[in-house]
Amino acid sequence: MAKTTKRKAANKGSGKSKAVGKLKRALKVQVPVETGAVVLDRLWSVVMNRRSADTAISHSARLLARGTAKVAQKFGEEAVECLIEAVRGDRDAVIAESADVLYHLIVVWVSTGVAPEEVWAELVRREGISGIAEKASRAQSSLAARVLRTTKIP
Repeated sequence: MAKTTKRKAANKGSGKSKAVGKLKRALKVQVPVETGAVVLDRLWSVVMNRRSADTAISHSARLLARGTAKVAQKFGEEAVECLIEAVRGDRDAVIAESADVLYHLIVVWVSTGVAPEEVWAELVRREGISGIAEKASRAQSSLAARVLRTTKIP
């Protein structure tokens, strides 16, 4: 039996082969050479530079001038819009809304004095750690949750 036939036989009935094929087709997109953290780092620099720009011409300056609470609110609104499009199944809208979410997250970082390198370092720290174990370690030491009496979904 040929390798392809063996693979098809192994995946038969699981739906896995169909799902994997669909994902591979979806990922065959022309991706710019410069992606990921490089683009986000550059966007962070742009937003940092716009902090003192004229609020009449800079959306970033306008958001930052309104304070962290408003910046966070706007980030939340964009995140909800992205989730709505995901539930609707509109892939193109999810991509567009994801770009909005990332932009507004960066505005949150600028507003709160967080540099991208700090976030990248935290992601690297978490690599290879089970998500369940990592969350459990944070839950025990969450001072903000105790002080604010907030609860997070486990």
